[in-house]
Amino acid sequence: MFDELSSRFEDAVKGLRGEAKISENNINDALKEVKRALLDADVSLSVVKEFISDVKDKAIGEEVVRGVNPGQKFIEVVNKELINIMGNENSPLNENESSPTVILMAGLQGAGKTTATGKLGLYLKEKDKKVLLVAADIYRPAAVEQLKTLGSQYDLEVFSGKKNSKPEEIAKDALSFASENDFNSIIIDTAGRLQIDDSMMSEMVRIKEVSNPDEVLLVVDSMIGQEAADLTKSFHEKVGISGAILTKLDGDSRGGAALSIKKISGKPIKFIGVGEKIEALQPFHPERMASRILGMGDVLTLVEKAQKEVELADAEAMQKKLQEATFDFNDFVKQMRLIKRMGSLGGLIKLIPGMNKIDDGMIKDGEDQLKKIESMISSMTLEEKQKPEVLAAQPSRRQRIAQGSGYEAKDVDKVLADFQRMRGFMKQMSNGGMPGMGGMPGMGGMPGMGGNKTMKKQKNNKKKKGFADL
Repeated sequence: MFDELSSRFEDAVKGLRGEAKISENNINDALKEVKRALLDADVSLSVVKEFISDVKDKAIGEEVVRGVNPGQKFIEVVNKELINIMGNENSPLNENESSPTVILMAGLQGAGKTTATGKLGLYLKEKDKKVLLVAADIYRPAAVEQLKTLGSQYDLEVFSGKKNSKPEEIAKDALSFASENDFNSIIIDTAGRLQIDDSMMSEMVRIKEVSNPDEVLLVVDSMIGQEAADLTKSFHEKVGISGAILTKLDGDSRGGAALSIKKISGKPIKFIGVGEKIEALQPFHPERMASRILGMGDVLTLVEKAQKEVELADAEAMQKKLQEATFDFNDFVKQMRLIKRMGSLGGLIKLIPGMNKIDDGMIKDGEDQLKKIESMISSMTLEEKQKPEVLAAQPSRRQRIAQGSGYEAKDVDKVLADFQRMRGFMKQMSNGGMPGMGGMPGMGGMPGMGGNKTMKKQKNNKKKKGFADL
């Protein structure tokens, strides 16, 4: 996400290089480029005008201190203003301390509301909440069954009500059921329409009146751009919402919705959906999103994803193996499967600072290479997986693995060489060396991940620089 916007922001600061300070003369071209970038990203015009005005006022005259150039200072100002228009800080869910917390889900048809309901249920379950999902969408074919399927996948109970019940009656009965069975979180999935209409709004108001929700969350498809902000504003005026969930953000390289909703509607984005998996729902942090937009990665989200999947004992055992250079092919496969559980390889890589320039083609090549390596490892004996040095000493074993996996012996030779180099690198890194991924099998085509050759090539290629180099 935000690939186009990130690239355009980088272009905007090029004209500031070599200047002693930011002035009205040298900032105008940068601001014009930023304005065009935001409009192309489908950010609301009123938001763009205010943003440009604020950036200009705060950037002009900023002295460039030692070690910081105008480009870096400009990005610092832009970063602060991006955070400001998106809401400054994370807005957590409202919780009811005395009775079950009730969350009412609203939105147009096709925005991903039912899926978001399941994702939010899983998110709360992982926070040790006892969650009840309520199927109050009685119009869309299979809506109830879809929610029940999501619930069964993650052991979340679904309440569907009596046959021919009205949505508000289902919601009322669900609250009674929840109180009787000690549920502390209730999420009500409601019907959507292809467009806003009076009957939809009236129904939402009736459900809201009987359920008295602590949160009314509007689920918005990010692909509709600046219309998302107008939709949020309209829902708030007619129903009264407390926040938004922005879905399909991984499929939107523009990002206009994320930049417009808070400023136009006055209501915060509380969660974002960044993938098809039910786990792919994240709390929205404006400062992290600004960092991603500016191509500076999102290390905190990456760490949180890792902490969620990695047990402390496993991490300590792996650290010991890295320090002793006993990391083997079994460990490699385990780590690759861990990465798959955390999300797509491309999504994870782009959370790493400086890695936003990697295009989808390179990521696809890396994913294909990892599948190839996993196939080769599957053709190894237990001894070969545990002792890669056995393979290095016996070419006949490498030939057998090549035949068993459907590749050539030279492919196995390369994987083994990369793996041995990676083990040495990881040992050096764990003992205080420079962090990185040099020589990691399957990553040879990615900047900063392919050992010395790639690093040298990158060093000589000025076009690969990120904001940190400006």
